[in-house]
Amino acid sequence: MVYHSSFIDVEGVDKACGCPLLPLKSHIKGPAPVSDEDRTDIVDEAITFFRANVFFRNFDIKSPADKLLIYLTFYINVALKRLEGCRTLAEGTKAIINLGLEKVPVPGEPVFPFPGLFPIAQSRQEAELFRNYLKQTREETSGRLLSVAYRPNGTPNKWWLAFAKRKFMNIIVP
Repeated sequence: MVYHSSFIDVEGVDKACGCPLLPLKSHIKGPAPVSDEDRTDIVDEAITFFRANVFFRNFDIKSPADKLLIYLTFYINVALKRLEGCRTLAEGTKAIINLGLEKVPVPGEPVFPFPGLFPIAQSRQEAELFRNYLKQTREETSGRLLSVAYRPNGTPNKWWLAFAKRKFMNIIVP
């Protein structure tokens, strides 16, 4: 059974492209509200549930936060693919930084990985807000992913990097 997000009640949370802009435990600048350090955020959920959810080809959406969980699961899969050949934490960090510098596509653009999952932005401002939110969540996810994909001594954690070979929802990772 697929693990779903615990952020079911998203009343009072801003939305962009049908996705809630959930709070993050982050010091990275962006549009996301700041969450308490002791609370679980969507990035924690995505990393925690990744190794179970990556095996599923279908994902039934029970709340708008599940869309963000799907996106972050795919992003973790992309990031692990980039980390696959990196033998040290320094190499992995460089690969993740390069991934973070890539342009973040939004719904309606041809390279967005989930056409139809998110509604297309109604304005340029909404598209930019969503792009900036996704960029912030990707950067936060990357930083936290490095801490689980590599051991404290800087060597790869094979129990995480082995999942780079998986295809989430049968989507081929670029």
